[in-house]
Amino acid sequence: MDESHEPLIAETAAATTGDASHDEHAAHDVSKHIRGYLMVGGTLLLFTAITVFLSYVNFGTQKANVAVALLVATFKAGLVAAIFMHLSSEKRMIYRILIFTFFFVSGLFWLIYLAWYDPITR
Repeated sequence: MDESHEPLIAETAAATTGDASHDEHAAHDVSKHIRGYLMVGGTLLLFTAITVFLSYVNFGTQKANVAVALLVATFKAGLVAAIFMHLSSEKRMIYRILIFTFFFVSGLFWLIYLAWYDPITR
């Protein structure tokens, strides 16, 4: 081993022995986050099963079936964005971008709606 690495190893060992209480606190915080992630993962699995179940249910029209599927998918996407992408704890700018994205996607859905009910081609 090089002589240049020996002081670095000694400094690292000294720094880790004094931070034992900090490591326990950090481990507690990590376990709290892991529990939340597992709960969100379980919720996503549950709503995936609900999506599969709802795919066999006939809501009258294909458009109603698509609307129900999009509603469940929107909830799951919101859960992923809020928890796994940490948008629930971000700054104001992230929310501004998210609101812009919501209006943009709503506009695209509105265009699809207008294409379905186009009075000129019917």
